[in-house]
Amino acid sequence: MDSYAAAKETKNKSTSVVRTFLDAVTNHDFEKARSMVADDLKFIGVKATVEGADEYFNQMKQMKLKYDIRKVFSSENDVAVFYDIKMGDETVLAAGWYGFQGDLIKTIQVVFDSAKFGA
Repeated sequence: MDSYAAAKETKNKSTSVVRTFLDAVTNHDFEKARSMVADDLKFIGVKATVEGADEYFNQMKQMKLKYDIRKVFSSENDVAVFYDIKMGDETVLAAGWYGFQGDLIKTIQVVFDSAKFGA
């Protein structure tokens, strides 16, 4: 397989992993979502930075977020997603950047206008 084909395969796989991950979180299937991230996951958000997959999912279980994907972009080991995030009665447009190490999500960085959530 040439380098272009290998890069395309990696890109497609990473995109699929992120879509499946977001679907699992939306459906509160945290065990499935957890299997797609590295143990040393780093999440950087508007309000906080979280180190470690277990701590990340402890917080996600409390927030009960729902994702509605609008657009996905990918480049080798990075996937960027524009999505609506619903938390309770509020919905906000956000951008998420997912970095990979091998087949696992290693970093997540999310930005959005936090005014709706009182930040």
